[in-house]
Amino acid sequence: MTQVTERGTPLPTALPPAPRAAGRRRSPAAAACVLGGAMAAGLGLGFLAVLVIVLWISSPYPDSGPGGALHLAAGLWLLAHGTELVRYDTLSGVPAPVGMTPLLLVALPALLMRRAARLGSASGDGSDGDEVLPASAVFSAVTCGYLSVGSLATVYAAGGPMPADPLSAAWHVPLVAVLAAAGGVWAAKGRPLGRLPEWVPGGVRRAVARPRYALALRAGAAGALVLLGGGALLVGASLAWHAAEVQGSFLALTGVWSGRFAVLLLALALLPNAVVWGAAYALGPGFALGAGATATPLGFAGSPALPRFPLLAALPPEGSGTVLTCAAAGVPLLAGLAVGWFAVRRAREVSYRETALTAALGALVCALVLAGLAAASSGPLGSRGLASFGPVWWATGAAAFAWTLLLAVPVAVAVHSWRTRPARQADTSATEGEDEWHDSGVRELRWEALRRAAGTLIPDLTQDAPPAPAEPAPVAPAPAAPVRSSRRFTVMTGLHLDLTPAPVPAERAAPQAPEPSAPLVPPVTGARVLARRKPPA
Repeated sequence: MTQVTERGTPLPTALPPAPRAAGRRRSPAAAACVLGGAMAAGLGLGFLAVLVIVLWISSPYPDSGPGGALHLAAGLWLLAHGTELVRYDTLSGVPAPVGMTPLLLVALPALLMRRAARLGSASGDGSDGDEVLPASAVFSAVTCGYLSVGSLATVYAAGGPMPADPLSAAWHVPLVAVLAAAGGVWAAKGRPLGRLPEWVPGGVRRAVARPRYALALRAGAAGALVLLGGGALLVGASLAWHAAEVQGSFLALTGVWSGRFAVLLLALALLPNAVVWGAAYALGPGFALGAGATATPLGFAGSPALPRFPLLAALPPEGSGTVLTCAAAGVPLLAGLAVGWFAVRRAREVSYRETALTAALGALVCALVLAGLAAASSGPLGSRGLASFGPVWWATGAAAFAWTLLLAVPVAVAVHSWRTRPARQADTSATEGEDEWHDSGVRELRWEALRRAAGTLIPDLTQDAPPAPAEPAPVAPAPAAPVRSSRRFTVMTGLHLDLTPAPVPAERAAPQAPEPSAPLVPPVTGARVLARRKPPA
């Protein structure tokens, strides 16, 4: 039934399409975020493509044309995300996987994706009527744009000399994109800690908002940085110790400057991997160098068939370990001390149990970081004897947790006790001062001094009253002495003074002229006014 007004005009049966207009306003911002994610992926691909083309042009013996170089650049871009490549041109004819990711290459797509997410989150502020996208919309749009280019790169790299494994690319590329985009959106929103979505239960949100988790993250990050710094120190010392072998392997690989430049770039890209391997070596599990060969501080077991490469020339010698190699155990000791130091809050009300729990959580965070880095820095370089290179992630994480937990908890408790020591001493001294003031013996002595200073205003209850005379003799009334009202007393809490003058016998009273200049009661000075406290039970 159609409704009409008084003039006969029909009423509108539907509202204007407001949601569609809102969608039109939101589409430019969402499209910009999608384009930003696609550009981030394109910039990473373009950088590697230019680098590979330059090396191909400068190479005196190129193996393929420019198309092969571009396919190789797409494969390297996928390898930077952790994707496993497959090499078919082997001597045995068996396809060999290449899964060791140069960690320095991972920084390129991660930084570009993070920058795209930050720009998408800060694109509109709503001041000029622009639609401000929520964080979830920015995250989804940027990720979709990045993954669309990633899928095209995977298809394009399939026609090159080293195509990517589709299953490996299906989860490695989205993983890097999601983590980088989440970091960019989180940074654009002011790096909030403990803010979870509304659908998360309130108990979980309140638990995460506790300061122990922020301290645990800080302590775990400090321990991981100490371990990585120790690994870098071990790698640098080994490179300096084997400087002649490193130089010989670098010069023996190729004789042209373009080839040496490519070897230098590859060594720089793998240098973060060597730092993680050094940290795993200091923790104890060490790292594998193929099938049946492991390097640990206790010894280098096995005889691997390693290619000539500058970083591999700095490996420790084969055989049992020495005192110098066992000295690497000082690195996890310092990491445990760092976790315990940074896990302490500067607050007196924090209990020792809370401090120990924070230190344990910091050790867990440090173990998770080292396990993730160990998994990212290792991988196969071929088949059979080259199928395993790098540290084992679960062994490295377990060793990091054991080392840091063993030292972090007692160190954190000791540091917490030492930092709160001055406050406890101040409380103890204040309590002892109040107890001395209310001590019975001291109180009686001070009361006696006050009574003597007050004169006859305070009766002496320890002496017997004088006997009254049998027949009181009439005496002339003595002139009344003027009472002065300017009396100064220091009233102490807990003391009750009776200021009523005691009766004086008639025979003791003697007419004396009052001295206007001298007060009747000398002032009491130097007394402290303290609040009486109940002594501790």
